[in-house]
Amino acid sequence: MAGIHHIALRVRDCEASARFYEKAFGLREIRRIESDGRLRAVWLSAGETVVMLELSLRGDGPAEGSGHVLIFKTPDLAAAEAQFEALGIPVSDRTASTLYVSDPDGHRAGVSTFQFAGSGS
Repeated sequence: MAGIHHIALRVRDCEASARFYEKAFGLREIRRIESDGRLRAVWLSAGETVVMLELSLRGDGPAEGSGHVLIFKTPDLAAAEAQFEALGIPVSDRTASTLYVSDPDGHRAGVSTFQFAGSGS
């Protein structure tokens, strides 16, 4: 395995979710997909990983919501918390190294300074 290729999240409103991830985590839009005159997906660059915000997902699984969490690396937890506060995004939970927030669809997301043993990141 060479790392995460992409993460797909089912969302109700691609535009609103893209704005959230752009503002909260600094992700950059790289692709929009429309179908029948409707925005169906927005893809965002997260370093070498792509976050796909999709109206529907392929494959098995529940029809709504998710049980996963999407955590981005940050060098400074206090600065990240200040940014969330300035954006009006409440921190819903925390550990010593991780802050958790919710996106517009209730997906858990956040930032962490935790270093995995032997990974250097």
